[in-house]
Amino acid sequence: MSLRSELKPMLRLAGPVVVAELGWMAMGLVDVLMVGPLGPAAIGAVGVGASLHMGFVIFGMGLLLGLDTMVSQAHGRGDAEACRHWLVQGTWLAIIVAVPLMLVCVGVLFVVPQIGFHPDVMPLARGYLSVIIWSTVPLLLYAAFRRYLQGMHVVTPLMFALVSANVLNVVGNWVFVYGRFGMPVLGVSGTALATVMSRTWMMLVLLVAIALHDRWRRGGLARLSWRPQVVRLRQLIGLGLPASLQVTLEVGVFATATVLAGRLDPISSASHQIALNIASTAFMIPLGLSSAGAVRVGSRLGEGRIDDARRAGWTALAVGLTVMAGTGLLFFLIPGALIGLFTHDPAVLALGGSLLFVAAVFQLFDGVQSVATGILRGLGETRAPMLTNLVGHWVIGLPLGYALCFAWGLGVIGLWWGLSAGLIVCGVVLVWVWRVQIGRRLHRPPATEV
Repeated sequence: MSLRSELKPMLRLAGPVVVAELGWMAMGLVDVLMVGPLGPAAIGAVGVGASLHMGFVIFGMGLLLGLDTMVSQAHGRGDAEACRHWLVQGTWLAIIVAVPLMLVCVGVLFVVPQIGFHPDVMPLARGYLSVIIWSTVPLLLYAAFRRYLQGMHVVTPLMFALVSANVLNVVGNWVFVYGRFGMPVLGVSGTALATVMSRTWMMLVLLVAIALHDRWRRGGLARLSWRPQVVRLRQLIGLGLPASLQVTLEVGVFATATVLAGRLDPISSASHQIALNIASTAFMIPLGLSSAGAVRVGSRLGEGRIDDARRAGWTALAVGLTVMAGTGLLFFLIPGALIGLFTHDPAVLALGGSLLFVAAVFQLFDGVQSVATGILRGLGETRAPMLTNLVGHWVIGLPLGYALCFAWGLGVIGLWWGLSAGLIVCGVVLVWVWRVQIGRRLHRPPATEV
């Protein structure tokens, strides 16, 4: 099976999406960099606060992943009206889910003191979380708008939204963290405020892009009924709930690891946060490929071209493997230089470098499991990734990491080795599931697809 014919359209779609994912990650990196001069406790607090918020909000963002399947397959069939209907219902789903998620985050504020964070980290993390909660609604609306646009192969606005949001985030951090232009010095809470502003901007940019695209195509968004439709919402939730649980399980395990690292000393917490940010930045490339793969597979399936859907999936996997092999080599060769971008603390440099060595080991599997999840979503298969993540991360990875960290006394390095084991399991199993599922689709009539 030749992948060459699929490589160019895959990269054309994936390029702006990868830039958008890197831009998303860059916002977190900027936050860590800007509070770096405030010390290891501030670095750890930003990581803990962001992880606590994202650990819940990611559930809502995951529910919207069903739009990948529905919009891309409708677009492949040439049904623009259906695409617009899915946008309306995705918007309603984002708004409906945002309210309970914000209430949950408010409840977390009251239990933070009981979690057992280091006393230097706890008050700063609580202050960060109390501000970042207000980004929940714009973040979920951004997620819905993004899925709609990329499902129709309109990806340039995604790149612009994230690049411009990063500029706004840098300026906001400079103003609010250190009190420029007469503003009070807000420290860690100022970082959260800058993030709220940036996420709101991202949402507004995509809203304008949708309006302009619809006008250019002489679409009918203005003529649509904007009422919630129970049948379509149920379809979205039916596809999105397993995907949401999968993403929540995956992000949640790293959020839990960050919380556990926060129970250690500030050096361990800061080292964990910096190394995780670096590894997560590399992960944005296969994550972008995952989104592009979902769209390419879904579109080809909507057109009834199942063999082309298979080719798209294997191409996405091949590109993901190549990229992550390169990043793993980079982590192995220059860990000190990468950690040194964030801090000059000798203890953090040493421990963070050791964590990047562990990251170098799991890079291939992390990339593969991400891309495989996306291309399976293009098929409409969201349950297998959920179950695989449940077993790989929560039955194998986290318990092993906890035992290595606390029972066997290996500290945060032991925690990372446990997480690596979970990623390896997920990567191997999900590639096998893709191979089986796409093989079955080859013997199924196109009309039976989602």
